[in-house]
Amino acid sequence: MEKKTRTEIAALGQFGLIERLTRDFPLADASSLRGAGDDAAVIAPPAGETVLCTTDALYEGVDFDLTYFPLKHLGYKVVTAAVSDILAMNATPSQLLLSLGVSSKLPVEALDDLYEGVRLACREARVDLVGGDTRASMTGLVISATALGHAPRERIVGRGGAQANDLVCITGNLGAAYMGLRLLEREKRVLAGVANPEPQFGGYEYLLERYLKPRPRTDIVEALRTEGILPTAMIDLTDGLASDLLQVCRASQCGVRIYLDRLPIARQTSALAEEMHADPVVAALHGGEDYELLFTVPLVMQEQIMKSGLVDVIGHITPASTGCFLVTPDGGEIRLKAQGFPEGETAIKN
Repeated sequence: MEKKTRTEIAALGQFGLIERLTRDFPLADASSLRGAGDDAAVIAPPAGETVLCTTDALYEGVDFDLTYFPLKHLGYKVVTAAVSDILAMNATPSQLLLSLGVSSKLPVEALDDLYEGVRLACREARVDLVGGDTRASMTGLVISATALGHAPRERIVGRGGAQANDLVCITGNLGAAYMGLRLLEREKRVLAGVANPEPQFGGYEYLLERYLKPRPRTDIVEALRTEGILPTAMIDLTDGLASDLLQVCRASQCGVRIYLDRLPIARQTSALAEEMHADPVVAALHGGEDYELLFTVPLVMQEQIMKSGLVDVIGHITPASTGCFLVTPDGGEIRLKAQGFPEGETAIKN
């Protein structure tokens, strides 16, 4: 940032800043009739479809640390966090509204970087930025993102539809984002006070990407639609597999068995966990911020879901009276508990 010209926000004023940040966001979705520039966006969902809406708020020092979080990546991740909630309802994200609380320590160029990441994520997710607001903040950078989406009413999936014998499916792998955060926090501590810090990230680039720039799983929702697969329950993995799966079980009034040897864990996750004397299974169960999708499907779809190659089947739904457990290879059972990130560590939450 020191190499760039520094423009104070006050030099542009509120409306000049908003115009600068939103000028390169052309509307692409057919449901976006009018975007930024008026008092309100105008949205017309496709005929016969229902509108979905969700919002997230992120606070500097609580949900992200600008010491090591590049603003371009933060902008990208903000979009992922917002649209992931729409995807978790088996719907198509279409619009985004973004509001900022900005302290005077950030120049205009920093916000340009933030919105560059927002623009890239919106383009990849095929989402239109249609509005928002910018205000002064006395507590650091604050970001509020509201995502809109749409889907036929009969295809909307919540957390409360899982039935006994349904298969538990997840996309991607688990724990990588958490270990990426652990790596960043370690290097921050080690290099505190060093004049020219050179963090050691070699061999763990994948973990950093999973934490700093997670990609929304728009491909999964599209593939499920193409394959004719309608989940019975669905949630995005933001608080950790154990916590999010328990939310599904609570909403569906059911139990679950998931199997330790079926949990997908990336090699870099296991390698860094070993280096840090940590347990990769704990990272997978409780790490959070994976932004993968967890969903259930009827047992009769087992062959279809396995052939699709979209997911890993890690367990099955059981009656509520049987409880919620992780099954070890020797047949032992460990009760699932919601834990989340350890105290003192930060995470972007729903």
